[in-house]
Amino acid sequence: MKALLSSLLIAATLAGPAFAQPQIGKAAPDFTATDANGKSHKLSDFKGKTVVLEWTNPECPFVQKHYNSGNMQALQTDATKDGVVWLSVNSGAPGKQGHVDGAGANRTIAASKARPTAYLLDSNGQIGKLYGARTTPHMYVIDAKGTLVYMGGIDSNSSADPATIKTATNYVKAALADLKAGTPIKTATSQPYGCSVKYAG
Repeated sequence: MKALLSSLLIAATLAGPAFAQPQIGKAAPDFTATDANGKSHKLSDFKGKTVVLEWTNPECPFVQKHYNSGNMQALQTDATKDGVVWLSVNSGAPGKQGHVDGAGANRTIAASKARPTAYLLDSNGQIGKLYGARTTPHMYVIDAKGTLVYMGGIDSNSSADPATIKTATNYVKAALADLKAGTPIKTATSQPYGCSVKYAG
């Protein structure tokens, strides 16, 4: 039985999408992506600025937790006011939950009053797999040198209940504060939580 379970686990792993394993303290993987307005963005063009990557799916209740409460928008607003580049990334494949085209992304942004620098469309999942993004939200912070300094959940409470936000530790906010203060990131990794990213296949 143990051998059978091991075989099934190996088969499931092999059948799943191939994920990269980005590392804290190493250069963040570079990429080029098109946003909701058809504009191209290259990560390395933002060198010299702190960058936040936020994997998103407007239909995911965990994403809704942070948007319906205004928590994500407040974090985006505070970060971008400080000169941080905030990139929301949608890796949902066509036909899967949460997939949007440019017009759909702009409707989502307008309806939620979101404040990202850009909303990147990654329907082929290339960027998501490059970063090993598994959940929505899944968060990454990259410093001005292009080094990955945080990856994981947005905060310390994995519930979909927005009432938990007030008492949770917001790891992204804390990482940005540490960067601004020039101090080491106290929590560089955490367990991401939310809906699975809806990749093709």
